[in-house]
Amino acid sequence: MAPFRAEHMGSLLRPQRLLDVRETVREKGISPEEAGLPAIEEEAVGKVVKMQQDLGFEAVTSGEYSRTRFWGLMWDEFEGTVRLQDAEAAMFRLYHPDVVSLIETGRQVMPGDSVVAGSKLKHNPKKSQSNLHELRLVQKSVPESKWSNIKFTMITPAWFHMRYKQGRAYSSDAYPNDTEYFKDVAKVYQAELDQLYKAGLRNVQFDDPGLAYFCSDKFRQGWAEDLDNIGSVDDLLDAYIELYNDCISKLPADFHTGVHLCRGNFIGGRFFSEGGYDVIAQKLFSKLKVNTFYLEYDTERAGGFEPLKFLPKDKNVVIGAVSTKLRELEDKEEVKNRVYQAADFVAESSGQSREEALKRISLSPQCGFSTHETGYPLSEEDEKRKLALIRQIADKIWGEP
Repeated sequence: MAPFRAEHMGSLLRPQRLLDVRETVREKGISPEEAGLPAIEEEAVGKVVKMQQDLGFEAVTSGEYSRTRFWGLMWDEFEGTVRLQDAEAAMFRLYHPDVVSLIETGRQVMPGDSVVAGSKLKHNPKKSQSNLHELRLVQKSVPESKWSNIKFTMITPAWFHMRYKQGRAYSSDAYPNDTEYFKDVAKVYQAELDQLYKAGLRNVQFDDPGLAYFCSDKFRQGWAEDLDNIGSVDDLLDAYIELYNDCISKLPADFHTGVHLCRGNFIGGRFFSEGGYDVIAQKLFSKLKVNTFYLEYDTERAGGFEPLKFLPKDKNVVIGAVSTKLRELEDKEEVKNRVYQAADFVAESSGQSREEALKRISLSPQCGFSTHETGYPLSEEDEKRKLALIRQIADKIWGEP
C-alpha cells in the first residue's frame, strides 16, 4: 500500500520519438491518428513503466507522457471552463511565482494553458477522458493484481484560482464569490476521482506548487500589498485546505491520497519558491486530510526538518532529498543520514522511536524530472541513475519496497 519506501514524483523525461510526433501534430495541423501518435504514446508509456519496474519502483506512473504540462487537460474538460488566449496582466496576481516567470512584453501574460470558469463548472464523464486514458495506458503494462500501486498525479484543485486576482477565476455570471466557486470545484473533483476509482485507481498524488508559495515571504508580502484581496493570506490557506478536504471527502478508505508541495522544476531546472515549512506545517499537517505529504528537501531553500515534529501519527511523509535539477549523484550516506534526521523530528512529538517513525517515512526526488515536455538538464541515463540511487538508499534504510 502506498506510499512505498522508494517513490518518485510522477513526470519522467519524454523520449525524442514521442516529442517529434507531437511536434508534427502541432506544426502540420494533422490529427494525432494521422501522425501515428496513439501507438507511439502507448509504446512509450509501456517502456517507461517497465523502466520503473526494473529499477524496483512499485508506485509506477505514466511519466505524464500524455501531457504537455504537468496539469494536463483535466480542467479543459470540465464543462464551464473557458481557455484564455492573450490575457491582460491585470487579471493575474503578478506576485504569484509562476505568473511572474511568464510576464511578457506589453504586460500581457499567458501562464501556460490557463482557464477560467465562464459558467457553472460541471463534470461530464463523456468529456472527461484524458485522465482515464492515461490510467488505462499504465494499466496495460501492470498486472491487474498491482493496479492499486499505480500512482496518478493530479493538479491541485486550487491551481487556477490562486494565480488570478480576487474574483477573476470565474465570471460574475458564473459565481458570486469564492465560496460558491469552491463548492463546484469540489464537486467536479469528486466526480473525477470517483470515475478513476471505478476504473481501478487507488493512489493519487495532488501536485501543488501553491501550498509551497505560502512558505514564501515574497508571496506573503505580495498578498498583503494587494488591496483587492479579501482576508489574509492565512485565510486563503484555510480555504484551500477546506477545498481539498471537500474534494476527497467521498473517497473510499482504500484510496490513498497525497499532496506534493512543489517548489518548481520549470524549464532549465528553475525553481519558483523558497522558505521553510515552519509557517504552515502545524496547520497543514493537522488539518489537511490526505494520507501523505511529499516534501521537497533537496536544498536549503526548504529549511530544516524541524516542522516534521508536527506530523500526526496517522500521516506519512516522503522526503524529496535527491535533486532532479542537478546531474551529479548525491552521496548515499549523506542522504541516508538526512532521512534519519527527519525521522528524529517525526519521532519527537509522537513519542516514537526513530525505528517506529521510519515506518511513516519514504524517499524520493524533490520534484518530477520533466514537468513540461522539454528543456531539462538531465539525460535519460542521468534520470535512471537518480532513480536507482533512491532505490539503493531505500533498500539500505528499510529493506522493503
